Amino acid sequence: DPCRNFHCRRGKVCHVDKQGKPSCICQDPAACPSTKDYEHVCGTDNKTYDGTCQLFGTKCQLEGTKMGRQLHLDYMGSCKYIPHCTDYEVDQFPLRMRDWLKNILMQYYERDMDTSGFLTEKQRSKVKKIYQNDKRLVTGDHAVELLLHDFEKNYHMYVYPVHWQFHQLDQHPVDRLLTHSELAPLRASLVPMEHCITRFFQECDGDQDKFIALKEWCHCFGIKE
Repeated sequence: DPCRNFHCRRGKVCHVDKQGKPSCICQDPAACPSTKDYEHVCGTDNKTYDGTCQLFGTKCQLEGTKMGRQLHLDYMGSCKYIPHCTDYEVDQFPLRMRDWLKNILMQYYERDMDTSGFLTEKQRSKVKKIYQNDKRLVTGDHAVELLLHDFEKNYHMYVYPVHWQFHQLDQHPVDRLLTHSELAPLRASLVPMEHCITRFFQECDGDQDKFIALKEWCHCFGIKE
């Protein structure tokens, strides 16, 4: 089978011509295998697709068009009504996001006490300092005023979690720039719950070049140069 070791990117499938030569062609969305309801995904066009096969097949067919460039995976699950994000809410968003990132690292550190594997040794040593700090704000639904006060008073505890999350997302390729597809794993899980996340990331891209550089990312979270 000429297609056996012939790999195509998402949205394309291997096709063998009359000469037996393999090439990649767009996946026909209608030919995608049927999916369960929980496998549905929402595109950035606010349309529900029956899975990533259908979404990326549609994107491939729109290649070269403005719609094709703008279509991405927005989040897992059927499209939901996302309320409008106000100026006040987008201003408060980094406070809660910083606290959330810090708490994720705390959870990883606690899990590593039983079975290591979530964090590297270098990461563990950095997180340990935050974890053992008696001034650390414990996990909970804190008022915005308390989060702001804690950030100003214990600024050093928030720097590493913000850098860590950037590094976790910056993978394809590792170039100190975040693309829409690199942000997708974070956005896909948060969009249905955090209606300000889309606007937050749009405003993070200060020069509007479709990439979020490390400097822009840190600026968004209030981390000093």
